[in-house]
Amino acid sequence: MTSTAPRSDVQPATAKPQGCTNFKLRRLMRQVAQHYDAELSQAGLKTTQYSLLSCVDRLGPIQPSDLARTMAMDASTLTRNLRPLVDAGWVLLGPGQNGRSRLVHITEAGHAKRQEAQRRWRKAQLGLNALLGESTVLALHALIDDSMLKFEAEASGSDEGVASQDVAPA
Repeated sequence: MTSTAPRSDVQPATAKPQGCTNFKLRRLMRQVAQHYDAELSQAGLKTTQYSLLSCVDRLGPIQPSDLARTMAMDASTLTRNLRPLVDAGWVLLGPGQNGRSRLVHITEAGHAKRQEAQRRWRKAQLGLNALLGESTVLALHALIDDSMLKFEAEASGSDEGVASQDVAPA
């Protein structure tokens, strides 16, 4: 029976996190964003614009406040991010159900732009899968999803999703 040496990137069970998690995540996010932005720029969009256009396409017509909540951004950020899409003719801000409300709609040009960008996004996603390896991407997705559940549970004041060993002793 042969034994293999442990991989150098696998930490022993007693290892403690080293370095700043925020810094590591931001650094990774910058690399991932640059990867997607490089591909989506060929369709004339930034990743944030593609996400916004996709969300309006999927959910619209939608009130700006609901769109902001869905995308986890504040109203001023949404307004700033919508402006280039409106200026390009890809989305419209039209009247809502009453004189005080408005709705965000995607235009035909917006549908076409989103389809073009979706092909670019797919190429970026497949490229990332190839670069990192599909098993790494699956593991990363699982870690992100699990982490988000814990943050959501914390925000709602629930202990759900937080294991007892994750809570500091009193």
